[in-house]
Amino acid sequence: MARDTLTRDQIIRTAVELLDDEGLAGLNMRALGARLDSAATAMYWHVKSKDNLVLLATDQVWSELTLPDAGTADWRTAVTVMATDLHAMFTRHPWLVQVLAAHLVYGEGKARHDDRSLALYEAAGLTAAQADQAAGAVFTYVLGNAAGAAATASLTRKGNEGGSSAEKQFRHTMAEAREIAMRYPRLRARLETQAAADYAAAPEGAFEFGLRTLLNGLEQELAAQSGPNPPR
Repeated sequence: MARDTLTRDQIIRTAVELLDDEGLAGLNMRALGARLDSAATAMYWHVKSKDNLVLLATDQVWSELTLPDAGTADWRTAVTVMATDLHAMFTRHPWLVQVLAAHLVYGEGKARHDDRSLALYEAAGLTAAQADQAAGAVFTYVLGNAAGAAATASLTRKGNEGGSSAEKQFRHTMAEAREIAMRYPRLRARLETQAAADYAAAPEGAFEFGLRTLLNGLEQELAAQSGPNPPR
């Protein structure tokens, strides 16, 4: 595909597909050019650099999020929808976790998401500074929960690429992890139940429980501020 027939949108969409398939380590201009049947140099003409392409791909997937209207739903329902949707996005695109650890992420899609998030907390009655803290707390919680899925995706990819030897190494590592955990009574009790057979898996409903608990705390803060003697 000649340089002048490529579009920036085509390159970004294909980069997202490559990242989903190969992870952050698998993204390079040569591999991207091969998927587009174009020379690697043509990629640079449209996106300047690999780092810039990562940011463009990141903002592309951030635009997948459906944002609730701050004026049509109560703040807690809207925040729950946003957090759940964000978690699902990280699960669909586990490379995002690595990107956030290595890049300063910005763009229209993320800005749109962040602005709506702040609007919801301010609509709940928090000050601008408190809304920043609340949004940061919920985002960090969602990102932390997504890290497990990202690690699993990375390990699975390495196993698929490495063949039987990588799979054998993975099983060996998990067996060692279980062996150590079995020395501790509470970990052993969980590993001995069928529900906790997978050492690396989070308990069912763990994300929903944590998010609910976090929002309960925010509601308590709001109730304390609206009481007869709000804290200074």
